[in-house]
Amino acid sequence: MLRTHTCGELRLTDVNQSVTLAGWVQTIRDKGGVLWIDLRDRYGITQLILEEGVTSPDLFARARTLGREFVLQATGTVVERKAKNPNISTGDIEVRPTALDVLNPAKLPPFLIEDDTDGGDDLRMKYRYLDLRRNPVRRNLELRHRMAQQTRLYMDGQNFIEVETPVLIKSTPEGARDFVVPSRMNPGEFYALPQSPQTFKQLLMVSGFDRYYQIVKCFRDEDLRADRQPEFTQIDCEMSFVEQEDILNMFEGLVRHLFKSVKGIDLADVPRMTYADAMRLYGSDKPDTRFGMQFVELKNASGDVDLTSGKGFGVFDSAELVVGINAPGCASYTRKQIDELTDWVKRPQIGAKGLIYVRYNEDGSLKSSVDKFYDEATLKQWADRFDAKPGDLILLISGDAGKARKQLNELRLEMGSRLGLRDPNVFSTLWVLDFPLLEYGEEEQRWFAMHHPFTSPKPEDIPLLDSDPGAVRANAYDLVINGTEVGGGSIRIFNRQLQSRMFSILGFSDEEAKAQFGFLMDAFEYGAPPHGGIAFGFDRLCSLFGGADSIRDFIAFPKNNSGRDVMIDSPSTISAAQMKELSIATVKEAK
Repeated sequence: MLRTHTCGELRLTDVNQSVTLAGWVQTIRDKGGVLWIDLRDRYGITQLILEEGVTSPDLFARARTLGREFVLQATGTVVERKAKNPNISTGDIEVRPTALDVLNPAKLPPFLIEDDTDGGDDLRMKYRYLDLRRNPVRRNLELRHRMAQQTRLYMDGQNFIEVETPVLIKSTPEGARDFVVPSRMNPGEFYALPQSPQTFKQLLMVSGFDRYYQIVKCFRDEDLRADRQPEFTQIDCEMSFVEQEDILNMFEGLVRHLFKSVKGIDLADVPRMTYADAMRLYGSDKPDTRFGMQFVELKNASGDVDLTSGKGFGVFDSAELVVGINAPGCASYTRKQIDELTDWVKRPQIGAKGLIYVRYNEDGSLKSSVDKFYDEATLKQWADRFDAKPGDLILLISGDAGKARKQLNELRLEMGSRLGLRDPNVFSTLWVLDFPLLEYGEEEQRWFAMHHPFTSPKPEDIPLLDSDPGAVRANAYDLVINGTEVGGGSIRIFNRQLQSRMFSILGFSDEEAKAQFGFLMDAFEYGAPPHGGIAFGFDRLCSLFGGADSIRDFIAFPKNNSGRDVMIDSPSTISAAQMKELSIATVKEAK
């Protein structure tokens, strides 16, 4: 070993001990007669001290030739620091070197290797191996390690077995786009990289491995954003001889274990909400329940409430839905602030045509942007329905029900952020249940699986598959934390006849279903047990636990928003010889 201790290990109890350290030069501070070097490794920083009259002249002169990020080995004696540093673990001591050996010199890095670096995202991604030396990035990867470690500990304790499934599989038409891999030995044929191990874990259930899990890499060729990468990691799980309640209890236990072991938080029981209620109260199937501001309807399509029609205000009269939120304590918003909110919801990303407000003043009076049409008595009815109090501000959006709910969801989240109600150190969990099994694609004029084709319908809804497919509820569930879907799963279809029926509803011919999923259908004829499972987005879980918005901060070598690894310049072209060997035409040949 080139060191006896790490740079984060030495304490006062080590004073007078001879030690050898190795690491990178973080900083050098030269005060003429005294020179300090901060030596850094993964574990921390140890200060080296060299003094004229104490340190040999040759060693002192050599120390002055060092640069930032030089790889250095230092041998010397541990001494007590005169000016202690309480901000680092080694702040009570320093090392007085008797030998300094440069193991490798270094160019000046393109950005500061410090917690508050001067490097932008693009520059740090290009030199990711340097970015990984910074404490915040290192801590993120250490958190990821602990999350994986504790996941395996919990799953092992529940008698799950970790099984690796294939990475080169068959492309399927459902879901996101596949990444495809040409087969040299089978010209003109392609593998696909798995979007999930779904069919393989179901086959493992048929095989009798009744409790399976895997921390697995998955791939989706889809548009990217902060919480998506072309390659990502799942905690993938499946169980046999279970019902929905068993799955929820088992994996609520996993999440509770992770919070306790990694964050030191005792998580309360996870509440449950149906998909229908989530959409009605929050306009989202992954509501952020750290704060209130639930939706309140003043008019809806079912006609069970209408406090807006017949007053001559055409916008509300023609609307399918008039719905709003109550922003507590915001009646003091100026007209300029409300106009800015109106402009915010009218942005193309949100798409609202406008925003109506009702200000419930501290003196009990009510003032709105539609006073021309609605008297104060009517506004008071609205305020009562919202359970508003003096000092509150009611914000209303109207129009098509689906669009209005989505627009109001965005406004609710924005208000939650502006009011400081979305604290990343506060965690609110929620199970969302009873999703629709199917959704209709107007453009394609056919039904699509809301989750995937193997999700079982609620048993009581199976008779509706032929008469009213859109009303069929899935035996499916999502786990939501702070408005982020971190896990989703379902009870699976395990009966060949029902699976064939599902494929038919989704527009598969018998031949297409057999070609794509014949292996699974055949397996169902050999004693498939009832089974279900769930998959957690491991990268998302890590980012939530780390209080960050982007999953890239918790991936060692992430891609950028264009799906590129700018460090290794990938994806890249391959040679004409490789293309020919793979039986792939070049772009020029294809034209």
